[in-house]
Amino acid sequence: MDIIITGQQAWDVEIGSNCKNIALEFSKTNRVLYVNSALDRISLMKNGNDPKIAKRKRVINKQESGLEEIQENLWVLNPDQMIESVNWISSDLIFNFLNKRNNRIFAQSIRAAADKLGFQNCIHFNDNDMFRSFYLKEYLKPRLSIYYSRDFMLAVDYWKKHGTALEPQLIAKSDLCVANSTYLADYCRKFNEKSYYVGQGCDLDIFMNGTNDPTPKDMIAINSPRIGYVGALQSLRLDLDLLRHIAISRPTWNIVLVGPEDNEFRESSLHMLPNVVFTGSKTFDQLPAYINSFDVCLNPQLLNEVTIGNYPRKIDEYLAVGKPTVATKTDAMSVFSKHVYLGETKEDYVILIEQALAENSTSKSAERREFASSHTWENSVAEIYKAIEKSL
Repeated sequence: MDIIITGQQAWDVEIGSNCKNIALEFSKTNRVLYVNSALDRISLMKNGNDPKIAKRKRVINKQESGLEEIQENLWVLNPDQMIESVNWISSDLIFNFLNKRNNRIFAQSIRAAADKLGFQNCIHFNDNDMFRSFYLKEYLKPRLSIYYSRDFMLAVDYWKKHGTALEPQLIAKSDLCVANSTYLADYCRKFNEKSYYVGQGCDLDIFMNGTNDPTPKDMIAINSPRIGYVGALQSLRLDLDLLRHIAISRPTWNIVLVGPEDNEFRESSLHMLPNVVFTGSKTFDQLPAYINSFDVCLNPQLLNEVTIGNYPRKIDEYLAVGKPTVATKTDAMSVFSKHVYLGETKEDYVILIEQALAENSTSKSAERREFASSHTWENSVAEIYKAIEKSL
């Protein structure tokens, strides 16, 4: 197949990206054109000195080609035309008019590149791009249009402003929708019956090999049981009161929090508790060793619009190291229910941590690792292929 991908994250983004991983998996057996977002005027004005922005500007000025072959079967396109920044406009009528114009300009660059590569009867895969890609089904006329939902974007003010009206329309007119969590698949199904849960791929090799990692030096002096969390410490996503309750209820447990803190965490009373340890940020390759040093891992997630539908990749990382894990019960966590202890209240967490400590065994650790190893990009994309076959 010839597949055109548009989305929110550019190929040269520094952080990990579901869409990039999916593109790489697609390209094993298909030709793929990965389209970076068209440069918009405000981004140029604010970040004109950024090397990535400068490169896009050179493409627009015809100083270099916007089409780059990354590897066999995979090309990345920087569009050769600029679009306007329109999300700040309050009037729906004016926003829709200008957004349609942006889509038309965006589509022209994509069509030119697709024609140059000889793409025919293309499939369009849209990674949560509800504005710039809203009209691409009409302009590109793909063989099949797929909307990929990996986050509940309407919880974010930027997307909520016009996305509350546009995303349901985009989901409805797409030929099919795929989602990385059961919650998001159910959400898409409200507007399009051809909506499928396709799971989440993870790059877990470093964690699968983490069972033999030595205890980090700053953990040696911390007595067991160590109850740990690894990841960004953000009050929007994590329950500060829950962590405090665990620490106070069981003063013989040491709560270890590995990751950068936001202001609320830095100023929280957790820093006053003797059995709560903040290690600060660690590099990615250090994380398996910290997880391996924990007796129980936590994901003390708050339930709100931002978190409720997210697929928790962190859980796969914990399980890949074989660790017993306690997490907040959500719809998205239902796929982990046989391998993770799921709680709803502060009291649940204490009881479940005690249970996890008591029940841990070599055989249970092996079961967790086997389950985590099934969450590969190959398996996730295989589910996308199944959804495509049903629709075609």
